[in-house]
Amino acid sequence: MTIYLQRKPGAPLASTVNIRNHQFISDAPIADGGGDEGPSPHELYDAALGACKAVSLMWFAKKKGIAVDDIHTEVTSDDSQERAGVYKIHTKVVISGTFSDAEFAQLTAVAEKCPVHKLMTAVTTEVTTTVERAAP
Repeated sequence: MTIYLQRKPGAPLASTVNIRNHQFISDAPIADGGGDEGPSPHELYDAALGACKAVSLMWFAKKKGIAVDDIHTEVTSDDSQERAGVYKIHTKVVISGTFSDAEFAQLTAVAEKCPVHKLMTAVTTEVTTTVERAAP
């Protein structure tokens, strides 16, 4: 999968993000020199974790026939030690529905194993970057 981003004309830091058939703006807050036209890259990173937990839980519940009515996910981050190599993310997932204690235990286990959670904690991610000069 390829995600395309392009600087938004006239905006100091904003980019238009294109993912499949979806388009949105990513920007920095005004305090950081942006126009606050959309979530920042850090916010998108954190949101990916919350979204993955919610999607994984709903997928699992549907697959197993567990009666989940709603999922509310909150993601809180602490970047105060990021420059020292520690970035803390806390997720809180509230699940409503009619399910047993055993089913709730299964859902809890799934929340800890969503693919993005694994990417953030248990996988070595290799990033390569190519920078090219645009043709005149």
